[in-house]
Parts: sequence; C-alpha cells; structure tokens
Amino acid sequence: MHTKTTLLVVAALVGCARSTPPQAAPAEAPAAQAPAAEAVSPLRAAIDAPHRSPEARARDAYRHPEATLTFCGVTPDKAVIELSPGGGWYTAILAPLLRASGTYIAAVPSADGRRAKYRQRFLDFAAATPELYDRAEVVTFDPPAPIDLGPAGRADVVLTFRNTHSWIGDEGESAAYAAAFEALKPGGTFCVVQHRAPESDEASPKDRAKTGYVKQSYVIEVAQAAGFVLDETSEINANPADTTDHPEGVWTLPPGFALGDVDRDRYAAIGESDRMTLRFVKPAE
Repeated sequence: MHTKTTLLVVAALVGCARSTPPQAAPAEAPAAQAPAAEAVSPLRAAIDAPHRSPEARARDAYRHPEATLTFCGVTPDKAVIELSPGGGWYTAILAPLLRASGTYIAAVPSADGRRAKYRQRFLDFAAATPELYDRAEVVTFDPPAPIDLGPAGRADVVLTFRNTHSWIGDEGESAAYAAAFEALKPGGTFCVVQHRAPESDEASPKDRAKTGYVKQSYVIEVAQAAGFVLDETSEINANPADTTDHPEGVWTLPPGFALGDVDRDRYAAIGESDRMTLRFVKPAE
C-alpha cells in the first residue's frame, strides 16, 4: 500500500508539472543608443584641417581663430577681404572655408613697391597648394598708396591682423581704414586685431608703433574718422602677462624671438602679445 500510494502521488505531481505552461524567457533590454556625434562647424573643420602645419597650429592657443573669426562675423558664404595677409596664417583657414560658397580676397602689396617681396611670398604660398587657394582673389593694398580693393561695397567683412602699426609707420593708417570702409557693403563689418599699448603710454602713435604696439583708443579714433561705428570690443586675444616694454618691441615675444636665445624661456612663458580685438560696422544707408 505505501509503495502504490507513493507512486500515485509522484505520478500526480508529474502530471501537474506537465500541465503548467512554460515560462516565457525575459525580454532583452533594448540596446543603448549611441549618442549622436556632434556636428563639426565648417569653421572648426577648416581650423582642424590637415593642411595646416604643426607650427601654425601651435599659434592657435594665442590667436584663438575660432572665437576671433566668429566674433568678426565670418561665415562660409561671406565675401571677405584680408588686408596684408603676410605669410598666410589666417589665409590657410579663410580661403578653404570660403572656397565653395564665399569669396576670399587677399589684399597684398604692389608688385613694384618696397614691400613687393611680401606680395611674391603670398603668391608663392598660394600657388604651392592650388586645390586650396586657386579661387582666392588678389588685389593691391599698399597704404597710403596704391590701394585697389576692387569694386566699392563688395565685401561683407574686412579683416586685419596685427598690421595697423605698420600702416602708422608709413603714415597710411587713415588711407587703409578709409579703403576698408569703401570696400564694405552698408552694414558690413571691419574687424581689427592689433598689439595693444597701455592707454597710459605718452609716446606718439608713430613712435609707439615702432615697437608694434598701438593704443586701443587711437585705433578707435582712426576707424571712426573713416566713418565706422564701434560695435563691440573683445578680450579674446588679451594677454595680461605682456608688459609691452620689451627690448625689441613685440618681436621680442614668440613667434619672433628677436633676441634669439637671450631670456628665451622668459619670453616664451609670456606668450604672444596682448591684443585688442575690435568690431566696427559700416552704417547702413
């Protein structure tokens, strides 16, 4: 009896187990969505492009190209004139940025003036990489004369980086700023970055300009005399560590290091010069 009863109980338990519906496997959690890659702006892409040399990139920490060009209102669809582009540090950003939808215009010295070598240096620089610079326009800019920036009112933005002291030395600052005014469309922007002298400096603008430094108030005065309205100032390119009293002026500091190895570490620690960054507007008609 005990054996039979036990078998019946076991059979009943097995039957109950077979009648229980199978449990569904737990659903898998949906895979986490990878965050969408943040879009890179055309300006950022131009700054990060591989054609820029390591030496040029090393200056980004002092020249702040993204913040500066954004402040100046540069976008890929604009017509932009760069006055006295020198060796092309900003050209390497601007010309590729503007190549497809905008216009890059380099205003360089005349072919027969005393700064003709700078014109040729720029032309050689552009010719070496035609896939980047073949659409760049070149116009003549040799203040106080000759100056020919092309048709009046053609530009959305005119830029100058660290050039005003040279024009002051040639007594051409008024002509340079007047030419920028004429070249701009009404409502257009004139953006000036310049080594900055202390406002307490008592030297004449021309004497102080020999060191590369200019008072911010004097730059504003010249721009306003040309017809511009000061729209905004920025400390993007300020450097409080720059005392502006160096033996060879601004060229004592990097990247020039005019004293060679003399106190090089000290000047390297200061970095590039203290600079004003000013945005002017040509009044709308």
